[in-house]
Amino acid sequence: MKMMMIMSVIIFTLSMIIMMMATILSKKMTEDREKSSPFECGFDPKTSPRIPFSLRFFLIAVVFLIFDVEIALLLPMIIIIKKSEITAWTLTSMMFLIILLIGLYHEWNQGSLEWAL
Repeated sequence: MKMMMIMSVIIFTLSMIIMMMATILSKKMTEDREKSSPFECGFDPKTSPRIPFSLRFFLIAVVFLIFDVEIALLLPMIIIIKKSEITAWTLTSMMFLIILLIGLYHEWNQGSLEWAL
């Protein structure tokens, strides 16, 4: 019990020292305002945050996320082909690809894939 109490005090003291050092070392200089100002996608941080951004930028980001998730889901399917039943794997893969192709067709019909105006 005594050893447990000593270890608890040591751990508490060590963690407090580390937290104090992190607080002291993380202070930012007030002289460098440009480096400490936020920068988000080319927007000027000094203007109003309620200025609407381009809807095309949003659609490009969404399409990128969809294709990124698609790659993350397709790669494991290729790896497990040897360990799974071929008919179940084929049906699952085909359904997944059909859903993705339907989504791509919908994006194409909506005009979201047209990059230039």
